Amino acid sequence: MPKTDSTIPRLFGTDGVRGTAGQYPLDPPTVRRLGAALVRALPHGTESPRLLVGRDTRESGTWIEQELAFGASGEGASVTSAGIVPTPAVAYLTRSAGYDAGIVISASHNPFEDNGIKVFSGRGEKFTERVEREVEAIVADTAWTARAGQAVPVSQAPLVSAYLQHLRDVFPEAGSLRGFTLAIDCANGATTTVAPELFRSLGFDVIVIANEPDGRNINLQCGSTHPDHLARVVVERGGKAGVAFDGDGDRAIFVDERGTIVNGDAVLLMCGQQLQREGRLKGGAVVATVMSNIGLEIALREAGIGLVRCPVGDKYVMEEMLNRGLSLGGEQSGHVIFSDYLFTGDGLCTALNVLRTVLLSGRSLSALAADLTSYPQVLLNVRVREKVDLQTVPAIAAAIARVEDRVSDHGRLLVRYSGTEPLLRVMLEGRHESEIREWAQEIVDVVKANLGA
Repeated sequence: MPKTDSTIPRLFGTDGVRGTAGQYPLDPPTVRRLGAALVRALPHGTESPRLLVGRDTRESGTWIEQELAFGASGEGASVTSAGIVPTPAVAYLTRSAGYDAGIVISASHNPFEDNGIKVFSGRGEKFTERVEREVEAIVADTAWTARAGQAVPVSQAPLVSAYLQHLRDVFPEAGSLRGFTLAIDCANGATTTVAPELFRSLGFDVIVIANEPDGRNINLQCGSTHPDHLARVVVERGGKAGVAFDGDGDRAIFVDERGTIVNGDAVLLMCGQQLQREGRLKGGAVVATVMSNIGLEIALREAGIGLVRCPVGDKYVMEEMLNRGLSLGGEQSGHVIFSDYLFTGDGLCTALNVLRTVLLSGRSLSALAADLTSYPQVLLNVRVREKVDLQTVPAIAAAIARVEDRVSDHGRLLVRYSGTEPLLRVMLEGRHESEIREWAQEIVDVVKANLGA
């Protein structure tokens, strides 16, 4: 195994390999080489490795799948496609059907021009950073070449029914909500193949939107990043709740019966309390990222539940949960992990757990969400031409220090680069929105002047 070092090009970000389809690192030769490297990185002694691949609805997904599979098969692996399925379906099926690794081709909530590759181990867990660095070292090693020739279509197997049954088992009490009107937004993405069938089979009265993918409309003014349309539908149609998935189905954002958006922080609180009531909250704590509102921390503390913070990225949530043996963790953006079912975010599983909490608590979604008092939070993004250490730019470092001093006693400041885009994110929490927005803009203006694209 080649040794990793800081000179090896990074391929993996916070959520797999991500980029514009057709351009490095998602150009055909690199994708093929990555497929071969993934097989080479499997544990020693893995004979005749079996890989499972799934993808979302982007038009580039098919050729990327073919190039990956061709590279992997050149290293002796057999590759099976599950077709268009959510990311968590690949994670679950990889583990339950005994595959050595699972590969998802998706760029999650990004526009259709982008795509990505994320990898799961045979245990259904996302590759750790250590394994990702090993794969990058193998790709960079010039001592070997990937298989040459024309990539061919990948054989497909009808596997998704097992994943659907796994989900139905999450909510055995669903029959008690028969006739409950639920609106779902499939983001014209991977959940189009499973979500309507799942919820209808459980007895919900389902209203479906954004369920007509054409290869280019994934996440287009729909899904978890654009829930406004779903909110209008819930109110106009008299729905009890709504859920919007992202392009690959590993996150979910909710809408209550009043049309109010309910994010991942509220989900962590309500589901954490439900698990606590059932004696299923392992470790008595919940994992959240540095982006979660300080209000979540306060509400959990008042409920006797601890909060463990980690860096942004659901793989970091997963690693923290594994290390501490915890059962619940997630992100404000709607990535939520219930380790009793799967060690990766699953929007459908999250939706079922929220609906189950509504049933067992006897409360509406709006009432449950109201238990969370969020401090005003401002998040501003600024496009940058390069990602440099901010402390090496005196003007930026000084602006950050000034704002940190202002919020030290009653808020939080977080300044970080996006893991998937050339953006710097400035997040501020405090008592007064107008005040913190002004302070956040102060940092953004200095960044634009020094690093703006």
